[in-house]
Amino acid sequence: MADLVIKDLHVSVENKEILKGLSLTVKSGERHALMGPNGNGKSTLLAAIMGNPKYTVTSGSITLDGKDVLQMSVDERSKAGLFLGMQYPSVVSGVTNSDFLRSAINARLEKPISLFKFIKEMDKAIEQLEMKPDLAHRFLNDGFSGGEKKRNEIVQMMMLKPAIAMLDEIDSGLDVDALRIVSDAINQCQQQTDLGLLIVSHYARFYEYLQPTHAHVLMDGQIVVSGDASLVEKVDQDGYEWIEKEYHVTANKEEDKQPISLGSCGAKKYA
Repeated sequence: MADLVIKDLHVSVENKEILKGLSLTVKSGERHALMGPNGNGKSTLLAAIMGNPKYTVTSGSITLDGKDVLQMSVDERSKAGLFLGMQYPSVVSGVTNSDFLRSAINARLEKPISLFKFIKEMDKAIEQLEMKPDLAHRFLNDGFSGGEKKRNEIVQMMMLKPAIAMLDEIDSGLDVDALRIVSDAINQCQQQTDLGLLIVSHYARFYEYLQPTHAHVLMDGQIVVSGDASLVEKVDQDGYEWIEKEYHVTANKEEDKQPISLGSCGAKKYA
């Protein structure tokens, strides 16, 4: 069992406060939908949890199973069991997918994974995501289509078996078939490992496939309303305006979302 606990978190970017006292708990086996208009802090939250140096935590706490995440380096957070699937995966030429993943997996283990077991697990993950068999020998995201990059993020999640996985709009740009394939893989991974999920998306169809156990709306740097999967349906039908009126909050209308870079996912440091 894993518990990711965030309490009264304040985060700034270039001296501008983005998160303003956010609190959230994600446990093993749970699926949390994190919604909200662009520019209100969703990606900032994930980046801060993973330790992206562009995001400054000014106060508050993040713990994983009682351990202070804020005192960990990015790679230590990955080793502890945190994973970030990025909306804009970076290209790493010269490093194959298999070399990257073996290094990342072995960094978490006392005894290195056997080559036979690694190949077997990677072949299974590649087949599950319906990707080409040569994926293992291709350079990390080099020459990949947008959809291939997203699927490759899920291959990495399946191989690394994190305790808590955060997925930042991993569904954006996927066609209907690819969305189903990715969703099925995420569901199967959780069933096998009991990982906790924190999922950012703007699309109800993706959440329909994943069936969140919890749902939250983040506006102006705070979670203003939480509920179950029915909250996803209401937001899909009615948008966010009713939340602004009912909870007396004004959403940030600015499009200030920045792509999360390679260094924000701890596993990527091994590339």
